[in-house]
Amino acid sequence: MPVIDRIADFADDLTAIRRDFHEHPELGMEEVRTSGIVAKLLNDWGIEVHTGIGKTGVVGVLKGKGGGKTIGLRADMDALPIDERSNLPFASKTPGVMHACGHDAHTTMLLGAARYLAETREFDGTAVFIFQPAEEGLGGARAMLADDLFTRFPCDEIYGMHNFPNGAPGEVGVKPGQAMAGADFFDIHIRAYGSHAAMPQDSKDPIVIGSALVGQLQTIVSRNVPATASIVFSVTQIHAGAAYNVIPSDCTISGTMRYFDPDIAELVRQRVRDLCAGMAAAYGVGIEFDNREIFDVLVNDAALSDAMLAVAGEVVGADQATVTEGVKMGSEDFADMLRVIPGAYCTIGHAGTVPLHNDAFFLDESILPVGASIYAKLIERRAVG
Repeated sequence: MPVIDRIADFADDLTAIRRDFHEHPELGMEEVRTSGIVAKLLNDWGIEVHTGIGKTGVVGVLKGKGGGKTIGLRADMDALPIDERSNLPFASKTPGVMHACGHDAHTTMLLGAARYLAETREFDGTAVFIFQPAEEGLGGARAMLADDLFTRFPCDEIYGMHNFPNGAPGEVGVKPGQAMAGADFFDIHIRAYGSHAAMPQDSKDPIVIGSALVGQLQTIVSRNVPATASIVFSVTQIHAGAAYNVIPSDCTISGTMRYFDPDIAELVRQRVRDLCAGMAAAYGVGIEFDNREIFDVLVNDAALSDAMLAVAGEVVGADQATVTEGVKMGSEDFADMLRVIPGAYCTIGHAGTVPLHNDAFFLDESILPVGASIYAKLIERRAVG
């Protein structure tokens, strides 16, 4: 792949940085070590550094020759609450925390682009390097926006990327328009009445109620939503009880919804409210539905999607940079930034097919200079007058 020569020269440095991040992962809003390293490297390279944006977010600003546009590049820094079982020599040293989604690589690729651009400054305009905390459902993008990210660092365009373990190294894909689903997270709390397990007649059993409710919840989409609509409603957790001989008083049901049509999403939310109210009345218990709208639908600007593919094609080859067919039910909080600033978000394929969020996920480090080169070329090609 024709990565930028200078970035290829320090590819080993990028690998070392990524492995260090991987070995020391941090959860969302706890990226103190990670953001500290990012800030130090940017400062060492002569880039203007701003910290504490969205709690642990970092922004670097690098001015080129002047007279051009301001282009934002964004990477996420947080890890996941997963015990790593990859057996890598640089596996996580933090119990219960792992970079199982490649955010360590995303951060490293953006750092690689920042280093190269700081050395060369062969671009017009201004580059804004955005290192975001808490992408994994904890609202990092919204936290940075609440700290006036784009008021303090106004951008004309913004771009992001994500590794994709599809066994196809160097494939870059962009889906113009709606590309990734919006998402809700929910908790349903059943407040019932416990008893001794030998005397269930004295209880209002929250496990029985919860089990019945789960069955009803899973019929909402199939019996209320047109089959042609793209929406997923999944119960992913049930928590109740702590002893063999006690019927508990409480049960919590949790899960997620993924959607593209806000009206259909609201229909589903209302059906959940109705079912909870009906179950509460039928069993004489309290049921509370706590729903959080976590991710917006990610919408790529059509023209800037084409621009990103054109730049990616310079690195991986035009035949390897293509429009992605179909939407993804996964979610990404870069969508919040795209609601404010037009831009595009791509995937970069790499070797290996262990899925994201798997405890044995393995990232092909050969994509580090590829992603860094695409980011750097976006600045060189798009930050023009």
